[in-house]
Amino acid sequence: MFEYFPGNYVWNLAVVAALNSGGLIDEVDRACRPIRAAAARGEDAGTGDFLAAWTDLTDQLDELAGQALRAGHGKTAGELYFRATNYLCQAERMQSASSSGRLQVYRRVLGLGQRAMENRDPLVSRVEVPYEGTTYFSQAQAAASAPAPVMILWNGLDSTKEHMYTSSHWAELAARGISCLMVDCPGSGEALRLQGLTARVDTEAWAASCVDYLLTRSDVDPARIGLAGWSLGGYYAPRAAAFEKRLALVVAWGANHNWGAVQRRRLEREGERPVPHYWEHVLWVWGQPDLDTFIKLADQVHLDGVVSQISVPFLICHGANDRQIPLEYAHRSYDQAVNSPRRELRIFTPEEGGAEHIGLDHLPYVSTYIADWVSGVFRSLPPARHH
Repeated sequence: MFEYFPGNYVWNLAVVAALNSGGLIDEVDRACRPIRAAAARGEDAGTGDFLAAWTDLTDQLDELAGQALRAGHGKTAGELYFRATNYLCQAERMQSASSSGRLQVYRRVLGLGQRAMENRDPLVSRVEVPYEGTTYFSQAQAAASAPAPVMILWNGLDSTKEHMYTSSHWAELAARGISCLMVDCPGSGEALRLQGLTARVDTEAWAASCVDYLLTRSDVDPARIGLAGWSLGGYYAPRAAAFEKRLALVVAWGANHNWGAVQRRRLEREGERPVPHYWEHVLWVWGQPDLDTFIKLADQVHLDGVVSQISVPFLICHGANDRQIPLEYAHRSYDQAVNSPRRELRIFTPEEGGAEHIGLDHLPYVSTYIADWVSGVFRSLPPARHH
């Protein structure tokens, strides 16, 4: 993985996430150069410095975008807003749950994202899903003439739908005639920050809400609704597909087979963590008052006895060098998914890239692999019966 800040895994993860989600190396370098000394103090200490530096960059792009809009250059403005959204959403993700002003920063991310979509990606629009809170629905061009297949995309412990948007996975799907519903699950993004919705073990409840919503749309093929989840979504999505039988396929973008066990290891300081201020963050996400209560709940967050109930095609993608979630979990999910008619395990190696957590070191490569697999599975399914 490209390591701008030697020895600071968490900050480096934010840098590669930004670079692989539409960021430009010159802009990232200008934001990061002043905070090299802060990075050396450890993952938690300088997160305020990180936010300040990346906010300066965001301010610059926001100002340029406004100038472009006033001059009638909407395409240019859209690109600038898109990158501003990317940078600020990565910086916001790094702050402590209790930091004053975090909510204000996130509201700005929402505004920048909205302006990016309006000026750059008019196919992406904001929709409301009952219970889920707010999500985006990105409509593939193919849906103009016929109902299109749809992928529901779920995030994990600390990412937001704005990162899903800047990752452009939806665009890979759209290029293959597939729509995408990008969801802030309870415990993430807008659902957590603005609505106080916290995570839960039985994720099929969120899946049901997403499917119910999609079935109200005339531009959706009801027989081709799939679900992919990255990071902690690698637990959320397989769990949901085991019990929500209206889904046609499922993807674990990072095999989070036993997240509870990972938490116990993190208590022992084993393995890397995804965000600074980690324990404060997980208590916030899961709505738990203290670590003891949280750990008891986390023990339920595993897929033993669950993936065996998945009865649709199941893809597991995992990085060979994932420093957060052990590679063995990818094999465990695969080995237990005995009732999936088409289970596939794809491990990304350091030689090809995509070997880190959810392939963040080479995100577009993993994204296109998943989009190709999804497209192939959807094509192989029998057409929906029209009533």
